Amino acid sequence: MWLGAKTRRGGRGGGQPSGLDRERITSVSVRLLDAEGLEKFSMRRLAAELNVTAMSVYWYVDTKDDLLELALDAAFGELRLPDPDAEDEDWREQLRALATEYRALLVRHPWLSPLAGRYLNIGPNSLDFSRVVQRVVRRTGLPPHGVMGAISAVFQFVYGYGTVEGHFSARISDTGLSADEYHQQAMAVVAESPETAEAVEESKDLLAARGGDTVAEMLDRDFTFALDLLVAGIEAMVARG
Repeated sequence: MWLGAKTRRGGRGGGQPSGLDRERITSVSVRLLDAEGLEKFSMRRLAAELNVTAMSVYWYVDTKDDLLELALDAAFGELRLPDPDAEDEDWREQLRALATEYRALLVRHPWLSPLAGRYLNIGPNSLDFSRVVQRVVRRTGLPPHGVMGAISAVFQFVYGYGTVEGHFSARISDTGLSADEYHQQAMAVVAESPETAEAVEESKDLLAARGGDTVAEMLDRDFTFALDLLVAGIEAMVARG
């Protein structure tokens, strides 16, 4: 999508449709993906939402993959990025902020995670995010050969955490329950089953020590602690020289 000059296409649909532009098409694509998921997304469904023919959409993009790349990059444009050159800001807090933003993005758009590895992901917003991450991690004091490994450690963790959390949130939404109601019902069923009750009993002290009165608080605490472990690991590697 992003390589070479890709402006409008006129080969399939004749003249340019009125009332459409690539920004509007992308915005509606993101909204449909949020509402209905990746599996149900189609050019025909998008055209119906835009109240145009599918051929009108093809005037602006060549394929469904083009649209998904546009939607993916538009989502990355929602990220609030710190200034990596701000001398009065600590790299640790900037890295935590980037990780927290990325996690929230994955939860907000569950369709994003399967697309992130499908495409090169070199749209302008994605590249802005990647550049800021790289520049922040360069400030840690790690040697150049360790920078990409540190980025992988932090953001592959965030990707996994946010992906699972996003799927979990979507599952809860389908049930019509709140996250806390779903958790309570699920744990009650698991605790009553002979096959799983023993595992639950063994974990009781860990769950109690975990803290948090709600599912959201528990997820936040786990995420924060895991991220602190990764930051501490970076600090330890810097200290080792």
